[in-house]
Amino acid sequence: MTHNGRRPPLPRMLFASLRPPRLLCARMALAIAALALAGLAAAAAPKPETRCGWFINPTPGNAWLIDPDAQWTVGLQGGHQAEGPWPEPPSQRDWVKHEGDPRGYGYGCACLKVVTGPDHSIARILSAKGKPLAQCRRDRTLTALEPDYSSDP
Repeated sequence: MTHNGRRPPLPRMLFASLRPPRLLCARMALAIAALALAGLAAAAAPKPETRCGWFINPTPGNAWLIDPDAQWTVGLQGGHQAEGPWPEPPSQRDWVKHEGDPRGYGYGCACLKVVTGPDHSIARILSAKGKPLAQCRRDRTLTALEPDYSSDP
C-alpha cells in the first residue's frame, strides 16, 4: 500500500496476455453474425407454394388436396382448419358429388396457392381456383389419384 491507502496500479503487461488477439475477435464477430443470420433465416415465414390436384370435400369440415407429391390436409372436422378460401368449381359439371348426397359434398380439380405446415397439412390458403375436371384427368401424375365414388352407397 502507498501512503494514501491505495494500491499502486498493476503493470499493463499483466493484462496484455489476457486480451484476445484482434484476429480472434474478428472471427468471433463473424461467427456470431453467421449464427444470427441463420436464426433469422430459420425464423423467416415459409414461402407460398402452388399445388394443383384433386380437392376433396366429402363431409362438413373435412377436406384434402391430393397432388403428385402428397395428400395435404386442408381441414378436419373438429380439428385443423386451414385459413383462407376453399376453391369453387368452375361449373356444376366440374364437381363430382357423392351419389345421393343433396348437400353437394364431393371432389373436383383445383389449384391452390398455399403455405404448408407440418405433417402434410395446409396452414393457409392464399388463393384457390377450381379447374375443369379434364385438367386433372389429363395430368398423368393425377389420373391414378382421382377418388373413386363408384362404390359409395
